[in-house]
Amino acid sequence: MTRHLEILPLTKAAFAPFGDMIEADPATMRFINGGTTERFHALSSAEAIGDGARVILNLFRGQPRAFPFTIEMMERHPFGSQCFVPLKGRPFLVVVAQDEGGRPSKPQVFLARGDQGVNYRVNTWHYPLMALEEQSDFLVVDRDGPGNNLEEYFFETPYIIGAPTL
Repeated sequence: MTRHLEILPLTKAAFAPFGDMIEADPATMRFINGGTTERFHALSSAEAIGDGARVILNLFRGQPRAFPFTIEMMERHPFGSQCFVPLKGRPFLVVVAQDEGGRPSKPQVFLARGDQGVNYRVNTWHYPLMALEEQSDFLVVDRDGPGNNLEEYFFETPYIIGAPTL
């Protein structure tokens, strides 16, 4: 038996239970550098919990996924947030779930435009990076430091995502 998931557009309101959607928000814009640069200020905050923890910047290069795609597992990071921002303007899928007694609930799937990013809060269940159509680079901000910052859960019955409409 398989269970199918609907792909929804990524919006601030829909993503709020899982973290922050990152995009140029006119309400946060201020001019800097003598008026030559628009700064979209404080769109999200990185979290790094624990002694010796630090926030780091990474480059992830995601390979495109083939559809239909099977979601058999979810992961979460108990000691740090994890932020994904596409660098080449390509859309990607964001798969998240609420915590339900220490395991993920039914996942939700969002289609992020190439000008949107996400920051998963500490302990938010999500699926690993899901690039679409082409190899894609992402700036990833997350935690480095001691302790096991990865927990995985494997579903007894997988979920299926159909091909997204781009």
